[in-house]
Amino acid sequence: MGRSAPARRFARTPAGRSGGVAAQLWLLRHGEAEPHDAAPDPDRRLTERGEAQSRDAGRALAALGITFGLVFTSPKVRARETAVLACEALGNEPVVHPPLGAGLDTHEALALAAAGGAEGRTLLVGHEPDLSQVVHELTGARAQFKKGGIAGMSLRNTTRGELLVLLRPRELRVLGDRHGTAS
Repeated sequence: MGRSAPARRFARTPAGRSGGVAAQLWLLRHGEAEPHDAAPDPDRRLTERGEAQSRDAGRALAALGITFGLVFTSPKVRARETAVLACEALGNEPVVHPPLGAGLDTHEALALAAAGGAEGRTLLVGHEPDLSQVVHELTGARAQFKKGGIAGMSLRNTTRGELLVLLRPRELRVLGDRHGTAS
């Protein structure tokens, strides 16, 4: 069976070619949101804690010197809010990408990683169980994403990656303290 179109696009990037510098795909789960009965699912907003988690995630990535060529977010309100708040410290403008709100798969994640530009890093802001499934399919790792948690992967080719880091919100808060006032 041949490669999917997204995998072929990734293969044409410097990171996807053998011997190229590895691209990095970073995943951020939205912060804590209102209860399910507070609003229709797409309209649920972040709580104060979720806002703090989102800012902490952005500050932690900035403190680590992680920059992104592109940041994509689910269209769901809680994910968009997470992306905007995290990007305050990162200097990116998030791009709404509907597949992140409804069943992101590994092929789509690779296509977005290929779009990461000269920085070679792409951040996706989305939902469970999609994010942990992408991590598993690319690295074999079983990741449990806490709300506001982050995973970073190095992509060496179109089918495999290496899990670089999995950070929980409390770890992000500590790292973020190095880049500004804590939440």
